[in-house]
Amino acid sequence: MEENGRWDFLDWVGPDTSVCIFDLLDDPRGPLIQNQFCKTLCTRICPEVANFTRAVEVTRSPRPTSESSHDADHRGHDKDHRIYSYLGGALVSDNPSTDCILHCVGASSTDFFPAESIENTLEPLDRVNHRPSYWSSGGADDPDQPESLTYRLNSDLCIIDEIRIQPFKVRIRMGHSKLPPGLESFVTDDDENLRVIADENYVWTYTSPEFPMLQENVLQSFKLPRPVMCIGGVVKIELLGRVQKQYTDDRYYICICHAEVRGRSLSPVFMVDISEPAGYSILKYLPGTRDLPAEDMMLYDAADSLEWHSLVARYRQMKHLAMMNVLLGPVQFMDEADVDLGDVIDDDPYM
Repeated sequence: MEENGRWDFLDWVGPDTSVCIFDLLDDPRGPLIQNQFCKTLCTRICPEVANFTRAVEVTRSPRPTSESSHDADHRGHDKDHRIYSYLGGALVSDNPSTDCILHCVGASSTDFFPAESIENTLEPLDRVNHRPSYWSSGGADDPDQPESLTYRLNSDLCIIDEIRIQPFKVRIRMGHSKLPPGLESFVTDDDENLRVIADENYVWTYTSPEFPMLQENVLQSFKLPRPVMCIGGVVKIELLGRVQKQYTDDRYYICICHAEVRGRSLSPVFMVDISEPAGYSILKYLPGTRDLPAEDMMLYDAADSLEWHSLVARYRQMKHLAMMNVLLGPVQFMDEADVDLGDVIDDDPYM
């Protein structure tokens, strides 16, 4: 069958002839390995794969250091084929999507901090303790002034296919932070928050088209044109345009009750190391974790390789944070001062 001016070789020669041809090959896998077939296939499925400068297989036991350059080169080609073949399987997996948000990084502005903090968007209910639960931007005279919400995902490598948000017009960016680990966590000081979420502190490897939103207080779903690999675990939701005016000051505001980033984590089997300022993205494959029970991932063994220790420690940290988020839930800033908020903004921020 012809597609884009090219013929499918197997369809053209037929099954009998193609079997005879492959039988004559000394090593049918050889051409696939040498021509990086699996990596090319992964890149076609998910173009973000092209951001990986190399792939590394991380074993639990330290590798022997003595081998010839020829053996090392052969092992390198075979290793890449093996890693990308497993990655290809992970990319097309039919495992169900879940909410991948680990914690909030920050919002571009907040009207009443902390009562209307971005943390409220992690709560699926629109009322908590009999009070409205939502994030509200600061006021603006220009209805075209954008806002943004930035989140950290539960893994450095996630396949994202859907954004759910309640509610305006929205665009999604995915990428990784240039900041040292830990500085991208949620901050409570407005000035520090703006510094942490500044665009110059991030590398965005994917930007979605713009999605129009219904001006209704309902959870709306936005399917991405294709599943996207988020390399670095940071998602920014850009809110484009304002339609809501507050009667007390006649300025435009944006309010969001709840946000979800739906997808699948590829960790701990696949992780990533990103070198800044060079920006090299190294795909790390940990075959030893494929059938390893979660409790064994938490065990420490002095005989394990240093690289294994480093990556597993990062995975354990993310799992611990995710567990704490489930147990404690999003932070709710409610005190007596909040009682008067109804005088400033209606109980239903969307009306």
